[in-house]
Amino acid sequence: MVFFDVAFYAAIAPLLPRYVDDLGLNKAQAGVLSASYAAGTLVASLPAGFLASRVGPRVTVIYGLLALGVSSFVFGFVDHVYLLDFTRFVQGAGGALIWAGALTWLIAMSPEEKRGSVIGIALGTAVAGALLGPALGALAASIGTAPVFGSILVVTIAFAFLASRLPEAEAPPPQGLREVLRTLLTRPVLAAAAFVGVPSVMFGAIEVLVPLRIDDLGGGHGVIAAGFIVGAGLEAALAPFAGRLSDRIGRRSPYVIGLTICAGAMVAIAAVTSLAGVITGLIVTSLGAGLCFAPALTLISDTAEASSLHQGFAAGLSNMAWASGQVIGGVGGGVVASLTGNAAPSLAIALLLALTVVYAFRTMDPGSEPSPASG
Repeated sequence: MVFFDVAFYAAIAPLLPRYVDDLGLNKAQAGVLSASYAAGTLVASLPAGFLASRVGPRVTVIYGLLALGVSSFVFGFVDHVYLLDFTRFVQGAGGALIWAGALTWLIAMSPEEKRGSVIGIALGTAVAGALLGPALGALAASIGTAPVFGSILVVTIAFAFLASRLPEAEAPPPQGLREVLRTLLTRPVLAAAAFVGVPSVMFGAIEVLVPLRIDDLGGGHGVIAAGFIVGAGLEAALAPFAGRLSDRIGRRSPYVIGLTICAGAMVAIAAVTSLAGVITGLIVTSLGAGLCFAPALTLISDTAEASSLHQGFAAGLSNMAWASGQVIGGVGGGVVASLTGNAAPSLAIALLLALTVVYAFRTMDPGSEPSPASG
């Protein structure tokens, strides 16, 4: 389920230059279009977590699949920028329901000592969806968006049926909203969310800046798709490894190594002037992301467990942190690039990543897993 959710999210990258040309969008408007999915996820994240905690993850996932399918169908047939923004926003809201339900489902049915491994596998499976996403976008750019995005409704209905046949996780005791909000605003929970949000800022900007940069350097939608596919493949392969590693040695080491790699790659993207250099920088950021995202997401789950917060809200917080970063990176990166060029936002994000590495060293426990992994 999360595989297809990420695939439909990532499909926009090869289509972005086409929408810029056909609809006369500037970089800021392209950033809004790219970030609308994440904005929908941001708005729906905590309600999705609340729904997963009250009615269970299975119903939450089914609602999300249906919302994603219907909005994707509409997206394929509209050609006005505001309608595209809106339908992509609804896609993101559906994705928030899918993620909150699916992660809650997995964590509730998995051993606590293997939480990092389970989340890493789930993240790797989801990121593998980004292998399919650019290919779908490139196909839609070639044959039209209507048949490609229209078919998504059929896929999501099929998955909703399959979800209805799976065993439900055991329902936990309900938590009051006041208690939940008080816990979400504590320093450990906010810090854990920030460790997810910062690399998400980078990817929000990359989704806008890199496709347009590749297009400016003479690469078409096929080249854009290929770059994102290779990067997603690398990230998908590394995420399960990073999750297992974080169970054994703690969350901090893989996180800071991955973030350091990302910071260096963003400097390279700002400095290089060749098509090959930009694509290489894109792939290296995916390498770093493959190391840092699984420990960061697991840290949110660990912190929720220690704070007696339902894992549905932890999943919702993970979504909110990711989506906040995506929106800031996509919209902010597009606006700054429109005013100053592509180098300035890339360098600013590299600085943010470097500062987060320093903060992680100061605040993140090197042995932050709740118990040592067995086996």
